[in-house]
Amino acid sequence: MRRIYVAGHRGMVGSGLVRQLMQAGGVEVITRTHAELDLTNQQAVADFFATESIDEVYLAAARVGGIFANNTYPADFIYDNLMIECNVIHQAYQAGVTKLLLLGSSCIYPKAVSQPMSEEALLTDVLEPTNEPYAIAKIAGIKLCESYNRQHGVDYRSVMPTNLYGENDNFHPENSHVIPAMMRRFHEAKLNNDSSVVVWGSGTPMREFLHVNDMAAASIYVMDLDTETYQSHTQAMLSHINVGTGVDCTIRELAESLKQVIGFEGELAFDASKPDGAPRKLMNVERLAQLGWRANISLLEGLEQTYAWFLEHQNDYRK
Repeated sequence: MRRIYVAGHRGMVGSGLVRQLMQAGGVEVITRTHAELDLTNQQAVADFFATESIDEVYLAAARVGGIFANNTYPADFIYDNLMIECNVIHQAYQAGVTKLLLLGSSCIYPKAVSQPMSEEALLTDVLEPTNEPYAIAKIAGIKLCESYNRQHGVDYRSVMPTNLYGENDNFHPENSHVIPAMMRRFHEAKLNNDSSVVVWGSGTPMREFLHVNDMAAASIYVMDLDTETYQSHTQAMLSHINVGTGVDCTIRELAESLKQVIGFEGELAFDASKPDGAPRKLMNVERLAQLGWRANISLLEGLEQTYAWFLEHQNDYRK
């Protein structure tokens, strides 16, 4: 039975991976909380891999957040993510782990890149300033995987998801991504009978959103591809693969959809003094489609599922 370590199993994507791996069966899923294993601690990670006989690694652990968090804590974002990636990837190799999947982010691509963003656009121009430290850390993770493949002959792959959302997301009103932050804001406005909800930014940027269950399914699919098939649709074994829906919408359209799902009857007010971030972020997902996988959950369906989950767990977010 394969022993699969999911790093970051309490996070949104990590928990989705654990659910789907356990449902599929035939594997032993290994997890550690942050209290049990600090992934920024090199010796602790080395000791873990030396004793656990891990066969495969899903590296979903990361410090993540929205525009506000990235702007406020840039040193934390670059340091923590670099340390996590370096420690897990290197110690996995040291322990003889030959299969690893790194989960990255669409922010690795340049701010002014042509849309939709293809894998070949990496490192072709400057990054979006508001999340550059996080993006650089994720680019470093891709290059770590590529370099260990080249030098050591392992099979370390990378998938780059678009904006993710779903159950076990972070619903903090300021330090979270756009969907959970807006969902909580709309929900509380509904409870308070507020006349309006303020949405950060102009509402014009376009974003693509992928439900976490689709992301977990895609990750497992890519990990399980045989080497020949995987390499035939990438730039040898050095390439990363985009994961998304291939469909985007404006932030205003997203807000309207959230308003509908939550049942908020007030008005929308857009605060253009807040940063918009990149004007558009849409993934080119043809490479993954050619490999046989496409997203299954529509945005409206995903928002409804996420709001239902939030209602069941909202007491966890009262602070």
